[in-house]
Amino acid sequence: MAINLHPIFNQYAVLYNHTMMKYILSFIFLIAFLPATILAQTNYKLAKEYYDNGEYEKAATMFEKLTTEQPNNSYYFSQYLKCLSELEEYDKAEKILSKRIKADNKNSELYLEYGNLLEAQFKSEEADGQYRKAINLLQANQGKIDQLARKFAALTKYDLAVETYEKGNKILKDEYKFSFQIADIHRRNGNIDQMIVNYLNSLEFTPNRMSIIQTYLQRYLNEEDFGKLRAELYERIQEKPDVTVYPELLTWLFVQRKDFKNAFRQVKALDRRLKENGGRVYKLATNARLEKDYDAAIMAYEYILEEKGKNGAYYLESKREALSCKRLKLTKGYKYTQEDLDTLEQDYVRFLDEFGRDKRTANIARELSQLQALYMNDLNKAIPLLEEIIEYPGVERYIQARCKLDLGDFYLMKDEIWESTLLYSQVDKAFKDDIIGEEARYRNAKLSYFSGDFEWAQAQLSVLKAATSELISNDAIDLSVFIMDHYSLDTTATPMIMYAKAELLSFQNKFEGSFEMLDSIKLIYPDHGLLDDIYYAKSKIFQKKREYTKAADMLQRIIDEYPEEIRADNALFELGELYEKHLDDKDKAKDLYQRILMEHSGSTFAVEARKRFRALRGDGVQ
Repeated sequence: MAINLHPIFNQYAVLYNHTMMKYILSFIFLIAFLPATILAQTNYKLAKEYYDNGEYEKAATMFEKLTTEQPNNSYYFSQYLKCLSELEEYDKAEKILSKRIKADNKNSELYLEYGNLLEAQFKSEEADGQYRKAINLLQANQGKIDQLARKFAALTKYDLAVETYEKGNKILKDEYKFSFQIADIHRRNGNIDQMIVNYLNSLEFTPNRMSIIQTYLQRYLNEEDFGKLRAELYERIQEKPDVTVYPELLTWLFVQRKDFKNAFRQVKALDRRLKENGGRVYKLATNARLEKDYDAAIMAYEYILEEKGKNGAYYLESKREALSCKRLKLTKGYKYTQEDLDTLEQDYVRFLDEFGRDKRTANIARELSQLQALYMNDLNKAIPLLEEIIEYPGVERYIQARCKLDLGDFYLMKDEIWESTLLYSQVDKAFKDDIIGEEARYRNAKLSYFSGDFEWAQAQLSVLKAATSELISNDAIDLSVFIMDHYSLDTTATPMIMYAKAELLSFQNKFEGSFEMLDSIKLIYPDHGLLDDIYYAKSKIFQKKREYTKAADMLQRIIDEYPEEIRADNALFELGELYEKHLDDKDKAKDLYQRILMEHSGSTFAVEARKRFRALRGDGVQ
């Protein structure tokens, strides 16, 4: 049976024609509209250029034309009035305004324009009357309220802008509707107290503004103002304990001041009140650890361990990080006793007993070996432990490589040089194009230096000068320059061999032997160029022994006796560190960092010295 398709085709043809007609009409409209839009934009740019250049008559003509074409564009109209005001054609401007007001007598912005025009004629009282009308005529329209307030602010009439927003709050029956905008007005007007109050009001009802408000507070508050903010937050926390944004902001404030103990009190309270899993506390603990506030970090980690228990989401991480912080607290320049070390060792052992000795706990086991070797001088415990970690099934290859480097160091401390170079070479071969491979090559180069094979050391160091790691590159350059400066001074290499041996003895924690070797160089070769380096090597030993006053004395001798030598900038920087961190004289530290910037601007320490100097001067407060 034949099927008649004509009706279907006809239907699609009609639909197609209709659709095409719509597209054609739209296209025609677009073609007709675009030139007008482009022309308006061109005229506006030209008008603005005339105005900015002070050609007010030409600008007035252009803005009058734009206003005629687009009578509802309040910006064009406002600019037109400004031009007339600049030309002192006040009567014409008032006539135009009066006509507009008659046609639209509820438009607040027109009364603001009238007030501004009267003020240009020094009619302050009349102008104020018009401003009052503008505010009094406000309706419950958020956009119009905001627009009027912004116009007042643009005229630097900040009090009237605030009054407009406050009237808007009442009209809209929302006490804090415009708190953020009011805070911004007070910021621009320099009223910091009211800025703080209104930012906090805004934050309470729009918590998603936390980040932007923190940015503004950090940017515009000084140290005294932060005290005001803290006091206001404490008061609000007491009045409204269920509003969480206040303790959250107070926590942020304490973190900015690096006051992690007080920050911990706030996050602990929030964690309990909101019945959280400890994530907020863990994040704070991590920040404290990174800022080297180990006491605060340990408190926070231990809170998680005690409050959340073994089934807590952060139990293992907190246990591990608490141990690391305890180790860092003891070993990074803080005073400690043998009893402290023994207690910490037992904490590590208990951790490994609880979680097992496998690939998951390899890093903790490695930290224990470092504690035993570097601080407890017990290589007989540390070496077997590292050998055990390396053999853990599935241990991550980078951790394994790190353990091999440590093991190489520990064998070197036992004077088993062949074992050391074998381990360094294994890591070098396995990580040829990696930073850890470069580190292994540097250690092998240093080993050649310790052994007195300066030419082979130089060959390795020459390659490492182009290392990916800036730290390794700088170390390679320093050692290479040191060898070149002193190895070529004499026909004999004996003084350099003795110095390298002294450094090896220091590395092996054989301090008395190192001192004896250094003193022998000074006695046998009193005029050798190594004398400033001898002071430097001794300062390093005294620092390892935590005899910081003696270390400072050695560095000061370099600065006083050898100001032109290569160790001078090292001595200035390290002496600054000693005064800042151990000898409790921040002013002295600041002066030493400044000397680096003035006397050694090309030093590799210059960037860090500038940071330290600015921090001690208080630049970080803002």
